[in-house]
Amino acid sequence: MNPTRRGLLLGSAAMFSLGGASLSVRAAESDNRFVLVFLRGAMDGLNVVEPYGDPNLKIWRPNLVLPEPGQPKGLADLGGFWGLHPSLKSMHALFAANDLLPIQCVAGPDRSRSHFQGQDMMEIGAETRMTSGWLNRIAALLPANPNCDTAFNMGATSPLVLHGPTTTTTWDPFHPRPRVSAGYYDNIVAMHANDPLIGPKLADGLRERHYIDRVLSSTSYDGISPGFPRLARAAARMLAAPDGPRLAELELGGWDTHAAQAPLLGDTLKILDDGIAVLRAGLGDVWSKTAILVLTEFGRTVRVNGANGTDHGTGTAAFLAGGAIAGGRVVVDWPGLKQNQLFEDRDLQPTLDIRAVAKGVLGPHFGLSADKLATVFPGSERIEPKAGLLKA
Repeated sequence: MNPTRRGLLLGSAAMFSLGGASLSVRAAESDNRFVLVFLRGAMDGLNVVEPYGDPNLKIWRPNLVLPEPGQPKGLADLGGFWGLHPSLKSMHALFAANDLLPIQCVAGPDRSRSHFQGQDMMEIGAETRMTSGWLNRIAALLPANPNCDTAFNMGATSPLVLHGPTTTTTWDPFHPRPRVSAGYYDNIVAMHANDPLIGPKLADGLRERHYIDRVLSSTSYDGISPGFPRLARAAARMLAAPDGPRLAELELGGWDTHAAQAPLLGDTLKILDDGIAVLRAGLGDVWSKTAILVLTEFGRTVRVNGANGTDHGTGTAAFLAGGAIAGGRVVVDWPGLKQNQLFEDRDLQPTLDIRAVAKGVLGPHFGLSADKLATVFPGSERIEPKAGLLKA
């Protein structure tokens, strides 16, 4: 990532990590919006989009299987065979409104089961190492907005998925900023006005800073929990602005459930659910033009370990949400859970590449041709975009 253009002034704002969550947004001329939600730590998709109709599930997971739909504290029904974790109440309401599309048995290009490797390759969007991420490469294909930088990060760090030639800046709307006198930053810009390299960057940074302050100044966080939901509120405010950004990246940690998975997963899913609900409410009419992709680096083992948790696996679940999504069903090519159907005798067998999902959304959502999608996901030419993910 190059600290260019507006990053110098925007980066001068105080930064801090907010509950393991961060936000990134990008400006574009397109009227459609796209949000990537990265769940860092490897979410157990089998426990979130649960195949209660498969009799083998109870054999492998006697202590993790949730009650079936209709029973106390049971799964929320997804049309038979599948159930949604009961902590995802708001997301189930989106499913009922045909605005949520659970996707099961997905995986990225990596099979190492390493958090670091898995997250990196998921964010790069290719099978080989690169210095840029796929969301940055999308940003490069969309027109810039004069009001704000090509990509934003609200939080302490900029994710790899946004690294690349399109510049990113960090902005934290929650932490108190250093107290400076009126006109402090204007004076800095004036001092460097004749510098051909630094001068324009500082001027752009100050202009962008004023824009973000104006957009977020009237944003209320009353009744919204700190962390991911508040970042979602800020993201929604920026994305809903007619002259604001069109791409966003949010992330939420806490999914590495090696022990005591049931209570930990339930609590973290509730935070995710609250954040998605806040996005829905904050986007307002723009919701109909929004597509949200929720993914994680890999899944977890089918078998429960000795600590009532699960270990690093392969296949997992993802979600698409938004008014632009053709939801109300489960997308899956179910491989089954018999012993000979597991991946490497331990994991849920992946049957769908997450890049097929991303390409199936981003192509029609932003009018990107197959050639352009190949630049976003290098080496994925053989991976056909998943069709039918968006409303007509």
